[in-house]
Amino acid sequence: MKNNIILFTGLVFILLACNTKKETIKNLPINNNDISIVEKYWKLIELNGQKIENSMLQGREAHFVLQQDNNRVVGNGGCNNFGGNYQLLEGNGIRFSDLFSTRMACPKMEMEYQFINVLEMADSYTLTVSGDTLSLNKARMAPLARFVFVEGGRR
Repeated sequence: MKNNIILFTGLVFILLACNTKKETIKNLPINNNDISIVEKYWKLIELNGQKIENSMLQGREAHFVLQQDNNRVVGNGGCNNFGGNYQLLEGNGIRFSDLFSTRMACPKMEMEYQFINVLEMADSYTLTVSGDTLSLNKARMAPLARFVFVEGGRR
C-alpha cells in the first residue's frame, strides 16, 4: 500500500512537470527551426507603419518568396519583379543581398522603392505563433514591414 502511494505521488509530480513545461514552451519566441518561412508566399500588408492596399501598388500584389534552392528571394514590388539572395541567421536573423529588379515605369513608384529599401535594411524577423504573419525588423525598431502568408499565392 505504501509503495502504491509513493508511485502515485511520483506520477503526479511527473505529470505536473510535463504540464508546466508545455506552458513554458508555448510562451517562447518562434525561431527559424519552429515554423519555416521558406517556400511561402508573403504578401505585403504594411510598410513603414502604413497599411498597404492593392490600389496603392498598381493593382499587383507586392510580395516575396524565399526559395530554398540556392537561398534566392523572388517577388514583386507592385510594379516590378525583383530577385536576389537571402540568408537566415541564428536568432531569427535575416539578410537580403544582391537585390535587383526589372525597370518598368509605373505611377506611385515611391512605395516600391520603400519596399526594396526595407528588404535591404532588415536584419531580423518575427513570426506570429500561428505562423501566418511575418514582420521584417531592423534592430529593436518598430517593424519595417508586415506580411501575411497566402496559401497558393501567385508566384
